[in-house]
Order: sequence, then structure tokens, then C-alpha cells
Amino acid sequence: MPPGHECYHCKQWVETGEAHDCWTTTEAALTQDLSEDLQDAWERLRETAVSLGDQRIYASHHSIMFARKSCYFFVRPKKKFLEVCVFLGRAVRAPQVRRADRTSKTKVAHIIQVRHRDEVEAPITDWLQEAYDYSSPTSVPVSDSRRPVRKAQGRPARVAGRRPAKRR
Repeated sequence: MPPGHECYHCKQWVETGEAHDCWTTTEAALTQDLSEDLQDAWERLRETAVSLGDQRIYASHHSIMFARKSCYFFVRPKKKFLEVCVFLGRAVRAPQVRRADRTSKTKVAHIIQVRHRDEVEAPITDWLQEAYDYSSPTSVPVSDSRRPVRKAQGRPARVAGRRPAKRR
């Protein structure tokens, strides 16, 4: 067996002394194997996001991130669909939303599966606009600004199908 090792992330054989960085990826690399329908859906999602305004778009591991000050949505290309995760300041119940998870005191992540270009329209485009606006560097969380906001601890609570907490 030649000297080297198998990368535990991508399972590729790396020779001793060979440069290897499987974490670095590009949009093109993540979307190159998509079907024609998914390619069209991806292009429509990207065009919609770009039309919202100034932001950073970058690939990270298996996702393509869209961020202002912080990420407001990302796309994870899969074989049969695009998994879109949109961060909103509220929980949304709609047929398009497969799951909603609270990720912090002020944000809820909404998981949406997109299979065709025609699905990238309202209400999904409205949610992207809302997420973009909510992630504004000048936006202030809804909490009382005089109290410090504590970081959420433990696992995020599942929002979908959950009763609202009782108020004291």
C-alpha cells in the first residue's frame, strides 16, 4: 500500500505530502450534477436572492450560503431536490415548510424542498425577502434592548406542532 491516508471527510485517498482541502468548494461544484429542473430552480433561487440587494454568496461544505451580516438562508443541493433553509424571526406554518426549528431566541429555521423552477415564487420569495430584511445589519432583535440577550443553551426546540409556552 502506498504511503498516505484516506480523508475521513470525503473518503478520498491522499498521498503523503499531497495538498488536500476537501472543505473548499464552489457553487459550480455543488450544482454541477443537478438535473435540468433542479439547475433551473437553483438559477431562479440565486437570481431572486441577488435581486434582494447587497450580500455575500459563498459555498461552504455541502451548502451555498446567502448572508448579509449573518446567513439569512442557504441551499443544500440534493439529488432529487434543493433543500432551502430560510431564517425568519417567526415560525411559519405552510404546506411548503417541511420543518421549522428554533435556532435562537430570535430566529426560526424553515426547511423547504424545491424540485422545480415554478416553485420559486410567492410565498417562498416573500419569505426570502423577509429573511433578507430581518438579517439587516441595522435590525434590532425584538427583545428589550436594556437587558442582555442570553445565548440559547442546549438543543434547539422544535417549533412545528408545538403549543405556545404559557406566559407568566
